[in-house]
Amino acid sequence: MSDHVGLSAHGMAFVVAASRDFSSALPSGYLGLLNVTSDGDTGNRLLAVELDTMQNDEFRDINDSHVGIDINSLQSLRSYSAGYYNDDDNNNGFRNLTLISGKAMQVWVDYDRETTRIDVTMAPLAVAKPKRPLVSARYNLSKLLKDVAYIGFSAATGGTLRSRHYVLGWSFGLGRPAPAIDITKLPKLPRTVSKDRSRILQITLPLSTAAFLLPVGAAVFMLVRRHRRYSELLEDWEIEFGPHRVLYKDLFHATEGFKNSCILGIGGFGRVYRGVLPTSKSEIAVKRVSHGSRQGMKQFITEIVSLGCLQHRNLACATTWLLSTQW
Repeated sequence: MSDHVGLSAHGMAFVVAASRDFSSALPSGYLGLLNVTSDGDTGNRLLAVELDTMQNDEFRDINDSHVGIDINSLQSLRSYSAGYYNDDDNNNGFRNLTLISGKAMQVWVDYDRETTRIDVTMAPLAVAKPKRPLVSARYNLSKLLKDVAYIGFSAATGGTLRSRHYVLGWSFGLGRPAPAIDITKLPKLPRTVSKDRSRILQITLPLSTAAFLLPVGAAVFMLVRRHRRYSELLEDWEIEFGPHRVLYKDLFHATEGFKNSCILGIGGFGRVYRGVLPTSKSEIAVKRVSHGSRQGMKQFITEIVSLGCLQHRNLACATTWLLSTQW
């Protein structure tokens, strides 16, 4: 798995070796197994099945996604493009696999000491082992591994391009088939975000966050402004005295926002507006006391209570009242 989409460093290998000393091995194309001088030396006594993700002309690689059988050298004895033969296909059709796809895959390595045949088979994680191997080679491993042998994995993370290789599970059998692996119990491959995508997120995420916060902030501002615009004060005496109150926004709409064209008159205590209530369509006169009015709260309450009790054809009847923070 690589930090960059479609790019990878060198791959990994399954290794059977006569020694576990790889202190002189080089990284990168040598997969941590050999070096410039030791590559091809029969004294290496090493078998490797490479899953190579970079084409290296030095080792005559066929492409940048292949499986190879290596004996004492990174130049493969046999190699083939990564993939598998589908048993469900009547023609036993070949299907390619991309080693740097980030998807889990299965690989089987079988050796028959009677025929000295090495078979390497691979398939996607959810597909059973195909009957036909991907790549095969003949080599008598008894000449290579005489006494003690060590089995394991080796990989190269690369230099500029870094890759991570994961072995989710493996099994080994000597003189018999390797035990089957329950794929349902295997851990999941970690999710990674490529550096290319990470850079895009670093740019787009702040922009998208700002683009989201601006309209939200504007909406909150408008709601607060609207609330303050229509906010009202509740006085202790209003239950005891006078007529019922009306909503400020109803008066606001009735007078078209207290437009100057709706003014009936102007006095020392404020202005009087003509209006029509939006629900009942009743014509009303609205007295709006200004902040600079000489009328105090006591006089204002007295006027409301008095008009609410008086009835005369030459007097406007007080039907409602309101005290707002906007006044």
